[in-house]
Amino acid sequence: MGSLIQSVDWLAIAPPTVTAVVALAVLVADLFLPEARKPLLGWFSVAGLLLAGLSLLPLLDGDRSTFCLTGVSGRGACSYTADHFTLVIQLLVLGGALLTALLSMSAVRDEELPEGEFWFLLLSSAAGAALLPASRDLATLVVALEVASLPAFALVGLRRGDRRSSEAALKFFLSSVTATAVTLLGVSFVYAATGTLHLTEIAGKLGHVDPRLDTLAQAGVALTLVGFAFKTAAVPFHFWVPDTYVGAPLPVAAYLSVIGKAVGFTGLILVTVVAFPSYAEVWAPALAVLAALTMTAGNVAALRQRPERAHSAVRLLAWSSVGQAGYLLVPVAAAGYADDPAHAIGSTVAYALMYAAVNLGAFAVAALVARTSPRNRITDYRGLYARRPLAALALGFFLLCLAGLPPGVIGLFAKVTVFTAAVDAGLGWLAVVMALNVVIALYYYLQWTAVLFRPAEEAAEGTAPVRVPLPLGAAIALTAVAGIALSGAPQLVLRFASGALL
Repeated sequence: MGSLIQSVDWLAIAPPTVTAVVALAVLVADLFLPEARKPLLGWFSVAGLLLAGLSLLPLLDGDRSTFCLTGVSGRGACSYTADHFTLVIQLLVLGGALLTALLSMSAVRDEELPEGEFWFLLLSSAAGAALLPASRDLATLVVALEVASLPAFALVGLRRGDRRSSEAALKFFLSSVTATAVTLLGVSFVYAATGTLHLTEIAGKLGHVDPRLDTLAQAGVALTLVGFAFKTAAVPFHFWVPDTYVGAPLPVAAYLSVIGKAVGFTGLILVTVVAFPSYAEVWAPALAVLAALTMTAGNVAALRQRPERAHSAVRLLAWSSVGQAGYLLVPVAAAGYADDPAHAIGSTVAYALMYAAVNLGAFAVAALVARTSPRNRITDYRGLYARRPLAALALGFFLLCLAGLPPGVIGLFAKVTVFTAAVDAGLGWLAVVMALNVVIALYYYLQWTAVLFRPAEEAAEGTAPVRVPLPLGAAIALTAVAGIALSGAPQLVLRFASGALL
C-alpha cells in the first residue's frame, strides 16, 4: 500500500495555475486601481498569459503526472498528465487567449465594458481550457470544461443594456447547460458500470462489464458523447453559434470560435480514444455521420449569407466555423477505425493549430473594420485594399488559408492530412463528402476575398482613415506571420502534432 501523502508536481500544473493566479490578481487589482489606470489590467493579463505560455518550456523534456492514486504503479491512474498532447493543446489555448487579449484591449475601452470583470473572466476561462487537455479522469474533465465555459457565458453578455448581447448569452447558456447535464448523466452511468472515473481504467473495464450493466455502460458512452457534441457545435447542436457570435463582443466571438472549439474537441478526443476504445464500433460511425452533417450544414448556411445584411461578415465566420468543426471531427471518427489512432488524432490537432491562427487573424481584421463600420457587413469590406492594403492582404490570406488555396499552403496541407486520415481509415464516403464541402466553401471564401479588391463605392461606409490601435495591429501581424511561417514549412505542424496522443 502506497503512502496516502502525495506530493504535487507544481511544474506540471504550472500553465493553468499561473493563468488562474493572474486572474485572481487582476480581480483584486481592479478594486484598487483608479479608472484612468484600468488599461494596465489588460497589459497585466497579456503578461500573465505570456508567462503561462513560457511555463510550458520546462515540460518539453517528457511526460509528467500528478494527483495519482496511491498504491497504483505507473501513471495510468493519475488525474493530471502533462504529455505531448497536453502541451500542444495548452500551447493552442494560451496562444489563442493571448491573441484574444490583444484583440480585446481596444474593444474593452471602445465598448465601455467593465475592465476588471472582462479580464478576470477571460483568464478564468483560459485557465479551465488549459486544464482540460491534462485531465485524465472524468470528474476533472467535467470541472475543467465548466471552468472554461461558465466565464464565457458572462463574457458574451457583458455588454450591459444590449438586447442582442443578452439574448446571445442566454442561448449560449441554455445550450451549454443542457450539454453539461447530459454529460454528467453519461459520466454517472459510466462510473456506475465501471466503478472508476480514471480514463485509462475505464478503458480496461469497459471491455469486461457485467452483462447486466452492459446497457447502462452503452447509455453512458452515448450520453457522454452527446454532451461533447454540444460543446463542439456539431449538428444538430449548433444553432446557438451564429446568434452568439453576433451578440458577443467581437474578441469574445473570436475566442469562442477557437478556444471554445479546442476545449470541446480535446474532451471528445480524450473520452473516445483514451476512455472508450472498446466502444469504437459505436462512436466511430456516429462521429463520421456527425462530421458529414456538420460540415455540410455549416458550409451551406455560410453560402446563403447575404453580403448586405447587418453583421453578415461575423455570421459568415460563425457558419464557417461550424463547417470547420465538421472537418475537425473527421480524424476523430477515423481514429475509431484506424490501427494507429494517435496518427489520426495528430491530423485533428494539426488542423486545429492552423485554424486557430488564421481564424483569429480573420476576426482581428473584422475587429479593425468594425471600428469604422459597426454593422460589419461583407459589403463594408469593398475597397478595403484601397483604404488599408496590409489589412486587406492579411484578410485575403486568412480566407485563402481557410479555403485551402495557395498561397495559404497551410490550409491546403491541413485539409489534405484530414482527407488522408479518412481515406486511410476506409471512410471513402466521408472523404467524398468532405471534398464536395471544400468546393462549396471555396465559393463564399473567394467571393469575400474578391470584395476586398473591388473599387470602393463613393459613399462607402468607413472610408475615413482611422488609427489602428497597437494591440490590434500586433494581433493581425502575429497571426499573419504565423500563417506565412506555417505555409512555408507545413510539415512541421503535422510532425509537431503527430506524437500528440498515447
